[in-house]
Amino acid sequence: MPRVLRIINRFNLGGPAYNVAYLTKYLAPEFETLLIGGEKESDEESSLFIFKEMGIEPLVLSEMNRSVNFLNDIKAYYRIKKIIKDFKPDIVHTHAAKAGALGRLAAYNCKVPVIIHTFHGHVFHSYFGKLKTTIYKNVERFLAKKSTAIIAISEKQKQELCVDYKITSIDKTKVIPLGFDLSKFSENQLEKRNTFRKQYQIKENEVCILIIGRLVPVKNHSLFIRAIQYVKNHSTKKIRAIIVGDGNLRSDLMQLCQNLSLDYCYYPTEQRMATITFTSWIKDVSYPLAGSDIVCLTSFNEGTPVSLIEAQAASKAIITTNVGGIENSVNNAAAFLINIEDEKAFFEKLLLLIQNSELRDKMALCGKDFAFNRFHYTRLVEDVRLLYNSR
Repeated sequence: MPRVLRIINRFNLGGPAYNVAYLTKYLAPEFETLLIGGEKESDEESSLFIFKEMGIEPLVLSEMNRSVNFLNDIKAYYRIKKIIKDFKPDIVHTHAAKAGALGRLAAYNCKVPVIIHTFHGHVFHSYFGKLKTTIYKNVERFLAKKSTAIIAISEKQKQELCVDYKITSIDKTKVIPLGFDLSKFSENQLEKRNTFRKQYQIKENEVCILIIGRLVPVKNHSLFIRAIQYVKNHSTKKIRAIIVGDGNLRSDLMQLCQNLSLDYCYYPTEQRMATITFTSWIKDVSYPLAGSDIVCLTSFNEGTPVSLIEAQAASKAIITTNVGGIENSVNNAAAFLINIEDEKAFFEKLLLLIQNSELRDKMALCGKDFAFNRFHYTRLVEDVRLLYNSR
């Protein structure tokens, strides 16, 4: 039985955690997998409950953190090397940047036969300044040469990796979209909708606008808040906006709400009706998705937008910035894709969706089959199985 050492950046709640869980569980018994990864950041929700529910016991490396720390990174590198020597994997498969750097370097120096890396996103724009971005590009080019195969999670990302930023070659790169268990997003929708709207005091005549994601600069939540201000001032419909997630920009975003004279509350400590409600993290996002009417995404950069895939599975109308792999992840009939520089278009299309319930309902019907056909975890597992067996 071939052995796979799977390395993830950290065990925080998000798409990569679900995907490594599915691969670890469902590639067995053909492949024996040891899953390791770093600790979540203090402002993130843990994903360890996912693995516990699936009967998986990952190894958490306290030395490996998201931020660059030379001393901790060296410790994590040598810890990974020791794990490789003890476990003796036939394949090392890394997921995301930090795991990809330390894991691939350790695997190459330990002469692991097959080294595979999945880009769940990238930091080649909208994250850092020019100098730092150039350094990251050069590091990734070096690591790509040490890799047996590179996985891009969308055709758009493959274009960026192979052509736009010249990180790796086309013949070394395989497109394997992410996969999820989407069934819960189409089950018990009415019950979940009623539960969520009752909890957050959302009336049936109020249009609920939802955004899900970490409160960090690249997610561009300030655009969402400015859009809410615009539609509140121009809509004849009553609206409620829900921000699911947390992060180091929460206080700044609350200050922006205050500056724009938007009523807001932080639900974990203040449970009342407000135009904008910050919920912090919600483990089962099928509830807010069922309870919402429109789902937004405002990011400057995205690999595969998990919240939009889940929104389509939940039959919701979508408005999103058109960046990264988003155009490969949504059905155009289910979403408005807006140029990142055209804020006015974002405001106006969101207003249109709020005002026109028939259009919302029509768009909502177009995403479910698209999401299930392209992004179910069974397809992900089979694609990776074929890749492993081809090496």
